[in-house]
Amino acid sequence: MTLTINIVVLFSSILACAHLSYGGNFNQDFDITWGDGRAKILNNGTLLTLSLDKTSGSGFQSKFEYLFGKIDMQIKLVPGNSAGIVTAYYFSSNGSKWDEIDFEFLGNLSGDPYIVHTNVYTQGKGDREEQFYLWFDPTADFHTYSILWNPQRVVFYVDKVPIREFKNMESSGIPFPKNQSMKIHSSLWNADDWATRGGLVKTDWTQAPFTASYRNFNATQACLWASGHSSCGPLGSKSRPKNWLNQNLDGTDKKKLEWVQKNYRIYNYCTDKKRFSQGLPPECANTK
Repeated sequence: MTLTINIVVLFSSILACAHLSYGGNFNQDFDITWGDGRAKILNNGTLLTLSLDKTSGSGFQSKFEYLFGKIDMQIKLVPGNSAGIVTAYYFSSNGSKWDEIDFEFLGNLSGDPYIVHTNVYTQGKGDREEQFYLWFDPTADFHTYSILWNPQRVVFYVDKVPIREFKNMESSGIPFPKNQSMKIHSSLWNADDWATRGGLVKTDWTQAPFTASYRNFNATQACLWASGHSSCGPLGSKSRPKNWLNQNLDGTDKKKLEWVQKNYRIYNYCTDKKRFSQGLPPECANTK
């Protein structure tokens, strides 16, 4: 009897891990965390919407934790006059020394481009912002925003085009997010004290409610973390998959990255000598 129960439990765990690794259904993969009904899961779990009005925004987070992954989410941002509004999509751990990998989309007046704001926190320290314009209208249709997070690097992608790389430079004494599992979060909220032109342009509440939409979450290439263990096995294990966990930017990707950074990057903390008047952060010596 005990053997039968153990087999059933083991089989259930295998099925659970198989599902968790693939994702794709918001009912099964995410919890709505706040918003008092402003966040909705629709179409049998294939679509999720967040909305914001003058009373409140809304948000959700993944049910599961990850320690490394190559994860996609398709998002259609708030259309029209979105000045003052932030749509955040990010990985984050817990605690005062948390790690975090951020996409934040800063709204703007109708016809002006969104700003894609990126940041990487390690052990509670951020201040690693890079900002970009996009080469398309992110409100007209869904586009894929991806994060590759493996032991060597974090790469931000837009429609499979790399826009930023943050390398593991622990050999130079720079912390890298590799020891804390993270959940996936997203929120839609009012930040008109800073989001658009430094807070000069305020949210136009006559346009509310504002809505962002999500679909096609994909975590087929991710290591799930539960009870102190990774579904990919320990670091260095021969049983670990060798593809995305060791992925770097090939020649084609590097050319795409250079194209984006030359034509669409509008802020790089590593060139902001006014902000860092006492000296640029140490990782900036190894980055462009």
